[in-house]
Amino acid sequence: MTTFRNVLIASCCLALVATGESNAQFSKKKAKAAPETAQATPAQQPTERDRQVSEALFLDGMKYFMLEDYQQALQLFQKAYTVTPDNAAINYKIGETYLHLQNAEAALPFAKAAIALEKQNPYYYLLAAQLHAEQKQFDQAAQAYNDLLSNVPDSEEYLFNLADLYLSQSRYEDALKTYERIEKQFGEMEQLHVNRQQIYLRQKNIGKAIEEGNKLLASNPTEIRYFLAQAELLNASKKPDEAIAILDKALRLEPNNPFAHLMLSDLNRQKGNMAAAEKAVTTAFESPELDIDTRVRILVDFIRQLPNPEIEGVALELADLTIAAHPEEAKAYAVAGDLQTIAGKKEVARDNYLKAVKLDDSHFKIWQQIVLLDAELSQAEAMVEHSESALELFPNQAVFWFYNGTGHLITKEYAKAVKSLEHGKRLSAGEPELLMQFNMQLGDGYNSMKEYAKSNEAYEAVLAQDKDNEHVLNNYSYFLSLRNENLEKAIAMAERLVKLHPTNPTYLDTYAWVLYKNGDYAGARKYLEQAVAISDDATIVEHYGDVLFKLGKKEEAVSQWQKAKLKGEASAYIDKKIKDKKLYE
Repeated sequence: MTTFRNVLIASCCLALVATGESNAQFSKKKAKAAPETAQATPAQQPTERDRQVSEALFLDGMKYFMLEDYQQALQLFQKAYTVTPDNAAINYKIGETYLHLQNAEAALPFAKAAIALEKQNPYYYLLAAQLHAEQKQFDQAAQAYNDLLSNVPDSEEYLFNLADLYLSQSRYEDALKTYERIEKQFGEMEQLHVNRQQIYLRQKNIGKAIEEGNKLLASNPTEIRYFLAQAELLNASKKPDEAIAILDKALRLEPNNPFAHLMLSDLNRQKGNMAAAEKAVTTAFESPELDIDTRVRILVDFIRQLPNPEIEGVALELADLTIAAHPEEAKAYAVAGDLQTIAGKKEVARDNYLKAVKLDDSHFKIWQQIVLLDAELSQAEAMVEHSESALELFPNQAVFWFYNGTGHLITKEYAKAVKSLEHGKRLSAGEPELLMQFNMQLGDGYNSMKEYAKSNEAYEAVLAQDKDNEHVLNNYSYFLSLRNENLEKAIAMAERLVKLHPTNPTYLDTYAWVLYKNGDYAGARKYLEQAVAISDDATIVEHYGDVLFKLGKKEEAVSQWQKAKLKGEASAYIDKKIKDKKLYE
């Protein structure tokens, strides 16, 4: 089968050809008349001496042309032209030099003059076609190719150039006619079928495209890519069964071809055959030939469909297969982490993210996922460690200062916590929501450091932004009650919190404790009874015992303290309370 090839203009080759044309032109005994498009021609014919001078100038110009000093070359070519303006090679070379100087308009008359002087040199037509195309004169460019084909013997190879020009201008019918001319001259060609198919696809003529595909399959019965392309076309024309049949033939040729299995998976999914679809996609992912980018693209599509218990299992399996096939690719671990996070496998996801940043630590979002999962996993020490690693790379990202400060807060390193949180707070000045998060944590941190004025200031800043912030309403009111400070404000905040969240046992306990500290034991008992009815938290149960003791119910109080002790999370006074049957605070 004949192979399709394009003919390109190469400057160096043309220069050598032009030199040959120049010598031939100089040897002519009788010069041709200059064309109308060329510059004015001297009235008398050049002498032998003139031709020698012109040739010397031309050769000097060629030296500069080869050195890419086009301005100097042009000056020498123009001097040669003034002596022998009817020399086709000189006209051609001036035109080509102007082209290199990006002046197609000035070049074109010389290309036309070269053609008029020597009609059988294909390079002159090619230059004219290129110059017309540079000026978006595509009809004239096509005409230049047609003139070449008419005037230059054995030039049918340039039909390919003409077809390419038509194709680039979306003149599809002219391109198709040119392909017919090529086929008549050279016979059936694989590339012609491909090109025709592309044209039909652009014309949305799927039927014709399928016909060309059938021809490709008939002439290339072992070329797997044509089977895959044909299956895509059949699927596009809503012929899934025919597409599956084509893919079955492809898989007989290459049983492990991953792309055939991926297409088969999509087709089976369209038909509702989910078991076959999952089997095919898994087979594709088991192939080492499936590239990482294709894998990631498919896994991202699964991510968009999660949470979905019907596909979660196969999605996780595909993520594991991706890591196994590409253990040195950061994106393999990152996309696996994304899937596992959504599936609730947080620790595995966090570990895969860590492997991803070990291979490529430049991705901010992956580091953000790591510290977020540290927080969700309640692993404060890991949160501190990983946020510090992230801050080495992204020191101006407030979010990492937040997680670093929060980690230190949980591990009771309050001075380090406040330092990180204050730094991050300065960086988050333009982000109100993040700023509020910093103030919430700073309120807790400063309270633990007994810097109560700063703690109150931070909490007040949050409430000014969000008067119903439950974290601050709870902690601020509780801490005020512990300090016996501004109890009226503490009661108002705790009461507001309970009205907003009437079934939250922690908030009921806080409100009860504030009332307790204010001496309202009956009110405290009311809310603690609601709390213990829905929670057996040790602190809540112990507080209930404290209130009962204040109300004179000593035995009931001791009973509640004993229950609290069994939980193992009561206060340091719990044993003493039980032993002495007395309240200690």
